[in-house]
Amino acid sequence: MLEISALRGGYGAVEVLRGINLSLHPGEIVALLGSNGAGKSTLNNTVCGLFPAFSGRISFDGTDITRAKHTAIVAAGLIQVPEGRRVFPNLSVLENLELGSYRRGRARRSQNIERALGVFPGLKGRLAQRAGTLSGGEQQMLAIGRGLMAEPRLLILDEPSLGLSPLLVEELFSLIKELNGQGLSILLVEQNVGQSLEIAHRAYVLENGAIVFHGTPAVLLANSDLKRAYLGL
Repeated sequence: MLEISALRGGYGAVEVLRGINLSLHPGEIVALLGSNGAGKSTLNNTVCGLFPAFSGRISFDGTDITRAKHTAIVAAGLIQVPEGRRVFPNLSVLENLELGSYRRGRARRSQNIERALGVFPGLKGRLAQRAGTLSGGEQQMLAIGRGLMAEPRLLILDEPSLGLSPLLVEELFSLIKELNGQGLSILLVEQNVGQSLEIAHRAYVLENGAIVFHGTPAVLLANSDLKRAYLGL
């Protein structure tokens, strides 16, 4: 579904990504792990057309999207829930959800709102509330719900557990596994190594803009050198 080949990119003239190769197959959860500053968010934003690729190729469902506009990438069903939630604080919960279907899924907006509220029932009584008054956990639910409004075929979750309590982190990862069980393909970009490896089918480790490991969680966890050098385990 997603194929990244020899991808280089970054900010302006500064190269951050150094020859990334990554693939994700339909129905998978693929974890992209790495410390802060490893290049994870840069990779997400390059894949989604927000940053230009210097070289290499990005393919989504067989179509080359390396130079595609971000609006076309969203319309194709590749949706990112960005780091930091980025809800619109002065808009209501309902308005934030509706904005998720601005480019894709607009014709089924009502049904998708019901779906999002089914996934996050805690938002049902908050539809008229301003998003900025929600707790951090509720804002993360809203951000993911907004992503679901676009009927994603592939959902990129960038640091979804950041700033959440341990209990909310447990609930969040259970939810991600549940969404995947419904057929949603997910690229999970995280610093939370333990939780990510529990639900991922495969994992990549990114360090200084380059992939230093690719394989199953079992293989990664069995390699003490990798765990110590790159994951702090």
